[in-house]
Amino acid sequence: MSALTLKVAVSLASKAIAFGREIGAAPLTIAVLDAGGHLVALQREDGASLLRPQIAIGKAWGAIALGKGSRLLALDAQQRPAFIAALNSLGQGSVVPAPGGVLIRDQAGHVLGAIGISGDLSDVDEQVAIQAVEAADLQADAGVAA
Repeated sequence: MSALTLKVAVSLASKAIAFGREIGAAPLTIAVLDAGGHLVALQREDGASLLRPQIAIGKAWGAIALGKGSRLLALDAQQRPAFIAALNSLGQGSVVPAPGGVLIRDQAGHVLGAIGISGDLSDVDEQVAIQAVEAADLQADAGVAA
C-alpha cells in the first residue's frame, strides 16, 4: 500500500470506535490524516464533547509533522516546553502533545499517515489507536516499544 485511501481511513475510524466500545471507553473522536497531514476521515461518536475533533486532529497532525507518536511529543513538552511552544506557533496551534496520535506505517515501514483519537484518558486513546491500526494489518508507531 503506498497511500492512505478513504476506504482505509474510514475502516480505521470504524475499527477504533468498535474497540472503544469493547473496552467501555468514553465517546471517542477519531481523525485519520494522510502522510501530508490532510484530513481523510473524521468520526465523532454521539456524546463526544465539543473540542474533541480539533484535539484528535492535533494529536495526529503533530505525529505527522514531527514523525513520531504524540506520546513522545508529550515528553518533549515536559522536557522542552519552548520547543513545543515554538512548534505550535509555527503550526498555528495545531499540535496537541498528548498520547493518542499514532503514525500509520505500511508493512515496509513507510508512513502512510496518522490516526489521532480523543475522548478518554490519553493512554486509552492511544491504546485504541494502536489496536485499530494493527487490526487493519498495518503498523502502529506510537514511538514506544509495545
